[in-house]
Amino acid sequence: MRFLLRVPVPWVFVLAYLAGVVLEAFVPIKTRHRVDATTMVLVGALVFSIGAFLAGWGLVTFRRARTTTVPGQISAELVTWGPYSFTRNPMYVGLTIAYIGETFILQQIWPRILLLLVLAYVNWVVIPLEQRKLSETFGEEYARYQARVRRWL
Repeated sequence: MRFLLRVPVPWVFVLAYLAGVVLEAFVPIKTRHRVDATTMVLVGALVFSIGAFLAGWGLVTFRRARTTTVPGQISAELVTWGPYSFTRNPMYVGLTIAYIGETFILQQIWPRILLLLVLAYVNWVVIPLEQRKLSETFGEEYARYQARVRRWL
């Protein structure tokens, strides 16, 4: 799993989604939707947009603080404002929401299943690495932030 740390986290989401699309093409999972396709696409587009906005807001906030977005690198500043005031990982939350929205747009099941693997990787590999670095760098300030703001939502 450590080799995945060389792959930027957004690409982990993209690659998992693409793997799900391939699986969907070769081993489709048929489902019955109680909602018509147009509604699924509209809801998916709305959900995707919310996720993309949140992820983008998190990225812009990091850029303004001139700090790194690379897991494991030392941060220049502890970012606690903007979306970081209500989630410690708005980019991951946003990517997850956008990913779910895309599954509704394309109405595919395999990518939804693979999302669980992505979330396990992010939650148990990437985030602990980031937290360790932030604790080493910011100490008690980061501990107070952790106590005040949730990891996800």
